[in-house]
Amino acid sequence: QVQLVESGGGLVQPGGSLRLSCAASGRTFRNVNKGWFRQAPGKEREVVAGISWSGNTTYYTESVKGRFTISRDNAKDTVYLQMNSLKPEDTAVYYCNAIGSITGSSYNPGKYWGQGTQVTVSA
Repeated sequence: QVQLVESGGGLVQPGGSLRLSCAASGRTFRNVNKGWFRQAPGKEREVVAGISWSGNTTYYTESVKGRFTISRDNAKDTVYLQMNSLKPEDTAVYYCNAIGSITGSSYNPGKYWGQGTQVTVSA
């Protein structure tokens, strides 16, 4: 069974940091574009960041620029999202995505999704 498995979510205070990981199983996603999305209660799922298969191209939604960093380790078939200076409005379920399309100004999702990991930013 093809899976993307997220981990690293949790409860953190405003201004804190978390690092999300997304590992692949069932098939390799080493040479595909990947991204992170999030969905807050009552809101639509939105793109957070994307990274090309080589790591040379990245995309960030405006609200996380300068605070979040997407990276990947193709040897481990894992993509990461380092989240710093977290705000209450970052609270959401975060989803990993694979085989999307990316430019410097967008990441459009592919068909593979993880199950999501909850990030809660609260004092």
